[in-house]
Amino acid sequence: MENRAHALAAGLFVIFLSAAVAAVAMWFSGGTATRDKYLLVSEFPVNGLNPQAVVRYRGVSVGKVENIRLDPENPHLILIRIAVDRELALTKNVYAQLGYQGLTGLAFVQLNDDGKQAERLKTDPDNPAQIPFRPSALDSIAESGQRLLGNANGLVERLNVLLNDQNQARFSHILRNTEGLTGSLHGAARQLEPGLKSLPGLAADANSVLKHTDQLIIDLNQITAKIGQQGGPVDSLSHTAGELTDTMHKLREATEGITRNSRGVDRFLMQLEEQPRSLLFGRSPPLPGPGEDGFVAPQVSPQGISK
Repeated sequence: MENRAHALAAGLFVIFLSAAVAAVAMWFSGGTATRDKYLLVSEFPVNGLNPQAVVRYRGVSVGKVENIRLDPENPHLILIRIAVDRELALTKNVYAQLGYQGLTGLAFVQLNDDGKQAERLKTDPDNPAQIPFRPSALDSIAESGQRLLGNANGLVERLNVLLNDQNQARFSHILRNTEGLTGSLHGAARQLEPGLKSLPGLAADANSVLKHTDQLIIDLNQITAKIGQQGGPVDSLSHTAGELTDTMHKLREATEGITRNSRGVDRFLMQLEEQPRSLLFGRSPPLPGPGEDGFVAPQVSPQGISK
């Protein structure tokens, strides 16, 4: 009887142990029989993510990570197989990111949907639908930090090139020249100071000159108006100019008459010089020409001179 009691107790222990193991297995598996399979494809590292990690949809636990492996055709890609509750209707806009739990730092998969498309994402256990994996906020910060460090390193290298011995000597020379230029400008400023102090008085004088100029312009306008009036200086000057033109015309006619009379006097004096007796007896008739009565041909001397 005692042996039977021990055997019964051992059998019950084995049964309870098997049931506990099955329950634990079902808890770890998360009831995979009622879950759909999906495949996450990531180009980014998934540090801290392990199998059986929690899968959350907008912060709510909806599944587990089944396995993580590299794509045999492209080792750059990471394939993450997940199981999600079947009653959760994922759309084609769903995407995955890597999240971290509080102080523990354990990673989990975070599913999100931008809601742009309501068409449901269909999947199959043998050929699970693929969900794109986007970098998390920490990944973006880390990537930005790496770029920032790279830029900082490049800047340091450029500064090292810029601050070599030769350039330092040039900078020192430039600083000395700048110091000399500053001193020259300071001296020039001192020289300009008296002129700057006299600017207010000069401005006052210029203002006074402008006022007098305005008054002069007003006076000139009044004079111009008076000159242009009928019977004014301009009108009198025009009348005088007309009279002067008539006088000049008469003077020209008198000059022409004097010229004609002078020519007649010249001819009379020449005739008187050639024939003085014409003053008493009148002008002698002209000598007959060739073919006229009384024409005498001139005689030619042996030397060829006519007489």
